[in-house]
Amino acid sequence: MSEKEIKIQNAPEKEEPLDKNVRLMSPGRMVVRRFFRSKLSVLGLVLIVFLFAFCWLGPVFYTQWDQTEVDYNGRVEYVQTLITYVDENGVEHSYYQLEETREDTNTLAKPSWEHPLGTDKTGKDVLARLMYGGRISLTISFLTVFVIAAIGVVFGGIAGYFGGLIDNIIMRVCDVLMCLPGIPIMLVVGTVLDAWSKTPDFPIPIEPQHRIYYLMAFLSLISWPGTARLVRGQILSLREQEYMVAAEAMGYSTVRKIFKHLVPNVMPQLIVSMTLSLGSMILYEASLTYLGLGAPEQFAAWGTMINAANDSNILQNYFNIWGPPGLCIIMAVLGFNFVGDGLRDALDPKMRR
Repeated sequence: MSEKEIKIQNAPEKEEPLDKNVRLMSPGRMVVRRFFRSKLSVLGLVLIVFLFAFCWLGPVFYTQWDQTEVDYNGRVEYVQTLITYVDENGVEHSYYQLEETREDTNTLAKPSWEHPLGTDKTGKDVLARLMYGGRISLTISFLTVFVIAAIGVVFGGIAGYFGGLIDNIIMRVCDVLMCLPGIPIMLVVGTVLDAWSKTPDFPIPIEPQHRIYYLMAFLSLISWPGTARLVRGQILSLREQEYMVAAEAMGYSTVRKIFKHLVPNVMPQLIVSMTLSLGSMILYEASLTYLGLGAPEQFAAWGTMINAANDSNILQNYFNIWGPPGLCIIMAVLGFNFVGDGLRDALDPKMRR
């Protein structure tokens, strides 16, 4: 066998091209496919989309009533009273007296075509307040979670990358903040805000309807340690990887190495954490509003509407007032938790099927 024939036999075979009908799936598409494969994830997404459509698009179509509008078409009620008397002959007589009562406002109305969910004790439409109240609850929860994530990423990234003294200082601050009791501190801050709002010379005007925003902003400032610890733990393991050694050899700046190479690799876990935190923030906002620290009664919020259940008469006889906002809170919390669980499984490389 000649040398030329030996070279031809040892030459590598040409790779056959893939079939034109075969397409390589990108990582993002694989994540989306795994996410929608879970029925609970799809259910959670449907719940969230429904709530956002209900709260933001609902008032566009349901224009009969506003959240602060009172129905002054007071209802007329007839009360029947049994009256008994004895005449001069000693004979007892009884008759029913019918009395008509009129009210200035249509309070505690039962569900009807005019008010699909009835009215509350002040004569406001429950359905309209449910829509506008969802805007406040959902907006505040999203803003709070994003602020917490931003602060946690910055401090967690710095602590995990530099380590040493900087890491110790930031982690000790986290330890102190995590020891603070949330609800009692918020009660104190709410009392201080009330006192400032009544001070005419206070430099920053604090409107009652904006108090919940200040409270949730303060909550963001004391709730970032959990996110910071998550980011720090991930960066401690990622900073020793080969691509970080290459970035160090190429002379990249510290800011670029942290926020361009390390933080993006933490984003999958961070997104899952943020999604799961949304449900907790909705419960937190509803609890603060229920305790009287949220928006005033005339401005609807889900927690404010549930606060009406403090009246035993409303609690026992008017489920249409406090039941719907409670169901909306349950749907929001379950929806965000289902989506968070689905993202966690979809972003996990070990969950490939």
